[in-house]
Amino acid sequence: MTTPAVAAAIRKLLPKQVPPSLSSQPGNLYQVLARYPQDGVGQRVYQTVWGVKGIEGSYWEVTRTKLKLEGNHGKAWGKLYWKGKQVSEKEERITGGLKRRWASGESRAAPNFVPRTPTPRSS
Repeated sequence: MTTPAVAAAIRKLLPKQVPPSLSSQPGNLYQVLARYPQDGVGQRVYQTVWGVKGIEGSYWEVTRTKLKLEGNHGKAWGKLYWKGKQVSEKEERITGGLKRRWASGESRAAPNFVPRTPTPRSS
């Protein structure tokens, strides 16, 4: 059992903020892939905005990566699965790795998602 003094000493030794490569939160594509062995090859990743838009069952299956700067930048290739169906036959470059937030797994609709219904225009 640790005493409060020992726990406080350990907290002082640890960094205030966990490095992005060790965080479980969404981040850019390369930060998410850097958390896994072989730089994320074989992982399924998706843009978190897909869930906000109500897009379910969509993801990239990563086939190849080249990460640099401790996993903050790089390049990634994979196959796209859109709403459960494979879209890309061959591997292709995954774009938007730094522009959006990414997470591992398959996309799922956000709990507060409400589909929009078109409103008729008045003449």
